[in-house]
Amino acid sequence: IIQSHKGVIGTIVVNAEGIPIRTTLDNSTTVQYAGLLHQLSMKAKSTVRDIDPQNDLTFLRIRSKKHEIMVAPDKEYLLIVIQNPSE
Repeated sequence: IIQSHKGVIGTIVVNAEGIPIRTTLDNSTTVQYAGLLHQLSMKAKSTVRDIDPQNDLTFLRIRSKKHEIMVAPDKEYLLIVIQNPSE
């Protein structure tokens, strides 16, 4: 459903270990995004907790010239959406 939105390039669902379990992208792209964004979201979550132990990371958005990457972490999964920011 998300994939049909304008500008969406791909979606990836990653488990708690950082292993992709669903994707709309090719294998090498999926593995690269999944590994790096899993690490980044774990670091971001840890940083949020360091600042305020009562708080938690609920959403992570990264925008570059080429892509906008949105990460929605949950207890057991990460939802990653990559889109073209100009569309």
